Amino acid sequence: MTDAIDIRPPGDVDAAWLTALLAANGIDARLAGFQAKAIGTGQIGDSVRFRLDYAAAAPGAPASLVGKFPSADPDSFRTGVMLGNYAREVHFYRQLAGAARIATPRCYAAELREETGEFVLMMEDLAPAEPGDQLRGVTLDQARAVIDEAAKLHASHWENPAVEDLPWVSGTRAAPASQATGDLVGMLWQGFRARYAERLEPAWIEVGERLIARFDRFAAIWTGPRCLTHNDYRPDNMMFATPAGGRAVTVLDWQSLSLGSGAVDVAYFLAGALPPEVRRAHEVELLDRYLAALEAGGVRGYGRETLARDYAPGAFLLFLTAFFASMVVKQTPRGDDMFMQMVGSAVTHITDHDGLARLD
Repeated sequence: MTDAIDIRPPGDVDAAWLTALLAANGIDARLAGFQAKAIGTGQIGDSVRFRLDYAAAAPGAPASLVGKFPSADPDSFRTGVMLGNYAREVHFYRQLAGAARIATPRCYAAELREETGEFVLMMEDLAPAEPGDQLRGVTLDQARAVIDEAAKLHASHWENPAVEDLPWVSGTRAAPASQATGDLVGMLWQGFRARYAERLEPAWIEVGERLIARFDRFAAIWTGPRCLTHNDYRPDNMMFATPAGGRAVTVLDWQSLSLGSGAVDVAYFLAGALPPEVRRAHEVELLDRYLAALEAGGVRGYGRETLARDYAPGAFLLFLTAFFASMVVKQTPRGDDMFMQMVGSAVTHITDHDGLARLD
C-alpha cells in the first residue's frame, strides 16, 4: 500500500495520478489512458472500476483497479461522516486487514482527510468474481464459505485487549459514544413506519415497537467473549467466485467494523442470505461448522450452548440496520426492496429463535 496519494473524487482521477499510485506500490508502468465506470450498489460509498491501458508496464501490472470514494449524495455523505463509517474503513485497511485473517482485497491506497471525512480507497479488481445480491441470496456452498471466513475474522482477535484501545472500532472502550442513541433510533423507526406503512407486516411492526421500547436492553444482550465483527455481513458486501474464476468469497465494506459478539455476524448473514426453509434445514450444520472453524483458529472454551445463546437474538442487528439505513441514505427502488427483505427475514429469524424474549 502506498504511503500517501492526494485525495480526489473519481471525476478528477487522471492517468498521472494512477501512474503515481502504481509506482508507489512498486509497479513500474506508464499509462496511455484508462476507462472509468461506476460499479456496485453501495448506499454510502461510490465505487468505480478503472480499466488501465498501458503504454508500457512490467509483468504483473494490474489490468484494472477498483476505487471507493465518498457518496456523491449529500445525505449519504453526511451519514458516512457522522457515523464514522469512512474513517473506520480506511483505518481497517491501514491497520487491521493484514492481521484479520479474513479474505479482503489487496489495498493499493487508503487515504483519509480527517477534518472533512473525504477519503479514497484503491483496491484490486476481484473480477471475474461477482458481487453478491441480498435480494437473490446465496447458495448453500457459498454460505459455508462465508461462515468459514467469519470464523477466521472472529478468531483473529478473540478476546484481544489491544483492540479496546482503537477509537475507530465501534464498541471499544476508546471509541466515542455511538451516534445511534435511543432517541435517534426511535425517531428513525417512526419515519420508517410512516414511509413504508403499506409494505410492513404486523409482525414486523411488533418487533420494531418492542425493540424501540427496550432499546437500552438491546445493547446489553451480548455479554460473552468479544472479537472483531463486520456488523454488515451480507451478500452485497461480498464477492463470490464464478465459473470463470475468483476467490470463493472476499469480504468488502468495512465501514461498520466493531468489537462485539461474532455470533451476531453469523445470525445477520444466515437470516438474510438464505431462504428460511434452507436456513432451518441446515442451521445446525452451519453453526457446528462455525464452531469447528473457531477452534481451528485457536478459540477455546466457546461451546454450542453459549453460541446458541448469542446467536438467537443476532438478527435484531439485521432488523435495526435495515430501518436505520433506509432513513439516512439516498432512497432508491432497489434499496427499498432490499430493506424490506432484510426486515422480513430478520423477523422470521427472531421468531424462530424466540429473540423477543431476550429483550424482557
